[in-house]
Amino acid sequence: MAVLAAAAWYYYRGRHVGAFAQAVGNSPAIPAPKSQGPVPMLKMPTAKGWGPGEKPSVKAGLKVTPFALNLKHPRWAYVLPNGDVLVAESASLPADVKGFRDYAMNRVMNRAGATRPSANRITLLRDADGDGVPEVREVFLKDLSQPFGMALVGSTLYIGNTDSVVAYPYETGQTSITAAGKTLMTMKPGGHWTRNLIASADGSKLYVAVGSLSNIGDDGMEAEEGRACIYELDLTTGENRIFAGGLRNPVGMAWEPSKGSLWTVVNERDGLGDETPPDYLTSVQDGGFYGWPYSYWGGVVDDRVPQDTALVARAIAPDYALGGHTASLGLCWLPEGTLPGLSAGMVIGQHGSWNRSKLSGYKVIFVPFVNGKPTGTPVDILTGFLASDEKHSHGRPVGVAIAKDGALLAVDDVGDAIWRVTAA
Repeated sequence: MAVLAAAAWYYYRGRHVGAFAQAVGNSPAIPAPKSQGPVPMLKMPTAKGWGPGEKPSVKAGLKVTPFALNLKHPRWAYVLPNGDVLVAESASLPADVKGFRDYAMNRVMNRAGATRPSANRITLLRDADGDGVPEVREVFLKDLSQPFGMALVGSTLYIGNTDSVVAYPYETGQTSITAAGKTLMTMKPGGHWTRNLIASADGSKLYVAVGSLSNIGDDGMEAEEGRACIYELDLTTGENRIFAGGLRNPVGMAWEPSKGSLWTVVNERDGLGDETPPDYLTSVQDGGFYGWPYSYWGGVVDDRVPQDTALVARAIAPDYALGGHTASLGLCWLPEGTLPGLSAGMVIGQHGSWNRSKLSGYKVIFVPFVNGKPTGTPVDILTGFLASDEKHSHGRPVGVAIAKDGALLAVDDVGDAIWRVTAA
């Protein structure tokens, strides 16, 4: 089995499915689908990490410094009102092996640093003297279940575990929580396991991002019930409902301030080619359906899937394409004037592909907004996470957040680091 897996990986990692320009922007040129067959392309760099003094490359006019190193697979950051930074440290678990594909995927993901023992904790970082380096590092919450999203509303901190949303009492300045949490809703674990959270402006609701179990409903749509969606959780009544569906793997969420609309980044399906379909950034409409698994980019039908014509007919095309398989995960709003050379818009952490003939992502980008909508061409903020020969990665960006002092924080799970971007 190991020999067969290695041979298949060697073949698929170098197999090209067509050289296309990156599908980016409001009206992307999306190539026609080209099936990769029963085993998708498996091409992923070996996780190497950063050597002493090494760091990502940064856009001209900016500088990057390490904010925290030697974390345990950090995935997401949340900035508290007093400036403390909470970091969710958690990891993917190996998939259950049901066949050759699962076996090969587990081997590739392990080599790339995507699966490892999960720390299942949240760490607090405090930079009290404002020098850009935290003097305090404490375990804030432990023994969690693959924690990811965090949101503070008043004196309650909400944590998105892979299987639940849990509320904890919080007091400003505390460096750990030992009180028991209260479970507000439960979710199915497995598959796309991250559960991000964002609170409404008035603090009355939480929005909870839940990814699909599989690529295109491979185990049937009954297994996908309650997944591939964003929930709205009413914090007064405790009731929840699906706010928007057909979102294969929504992760980062952010509010666009001029219109007050919710935005998310979504990882699209695999197995149709390097740029087909692109991951995307989109506003999220209440009651909206975005196509998965039946179609992509609105009404482009995926003929590998038994169809639901009524749902395809009302599928909403996303606002902005981010390129095929970039694994765009992190998302935060960057106000105008926060960093020199950048207007107002969204910052996106692109974790990077594992299923293209030429890798994509592995960087932090900025998408400018005009009149509440994305426009123009993405701007690279941080690059250099991926070696030029694509054989290894120093790091892989995930969450992004704006610190209290206006610095951009970029979480790097393979590099076990958080990077701090400021004016040069």
